[in-house]
Amino acid sequence: MKNLYLLIFIGICLLVTSPVKAQLQDQRNNLSIGVNGGVNISSVSFTPSIKEGKLIGPGFGVTIRYIGEKYFKMLCGIQGEVNFSQRGWKEVIEDGTGDTYHRTMNYIEIPLLAHLAFGKDKGNGVRFVLNLGPQVGYLIGENETMSETWDPSGRTPNAQYGKMADKKFDYGIVGGGGMEVRTGIGHFVLEARYYFGLSDFYNSTKKDPFSRSAHSYIAGKLTYLFDLKK
Repeated sequence: MKNLYLLIFIGICLLVTSPVKAQLQDQRNNLSIGVNGGVNISSVSFTPSIKEGKLIGPGFGVTIRYIGEKYFKMLCGIQGEVNFSQRGWKEVIEDGTGDTYHRTMNYIEIPLLAHLAFGKDKGNGVRFVLNLGPQVGYLIGENETMSETWDPSGRTPNAQYGKMADKKFDYGIVGGGGMEVRTGIGHFVLEARYYFGLSDFYNSTKKDPFSRSAHSYIAGKLTYLFDLKK
């Protein structure tokens, strides 16, 4: 069922970004490339649940964006990225031991986004931007960090301790919005995003300890773009 939702969502994104000649108001051919960086505030949706805080980690990469048309007052295009993204979870342990535990999981992720913008069309100025689309990722490494006095005995659930991910491939939906400031030296985009994972990184059969183990995170990003073609 999750795969069906993903296919429907991808189809909607393609419809948004495809040119509709009968409604095309103004052709564009704006190609931009640049870099992005920011922070992820992440957690994992576990079933059975684990009491968690928020884990903060870095995210950065490269961005390419193409704007192909202006429909009424809305600029329409597509945006792709290749990013390093650190996710994971931080447990809240309230048994009086003072123990601490968190897991960092490093991914290479590729979002493919429908890009919509409102505001200043050409030249310097401000735009408001929306990005929405599917995202895939691949786990390249993970690490557990715990206190020196770490003793998980008696805690439930505890199958996650020492258990590395069963599945490296990850996919989900990402979306967000923000503000773009266009200047003579390039474009600066400040954006907030939310990622909702549709895949589990642990096996989820009846014999496995978790029926769900999916990532989610809120990201704050700053992107710098410069035009290759206006």
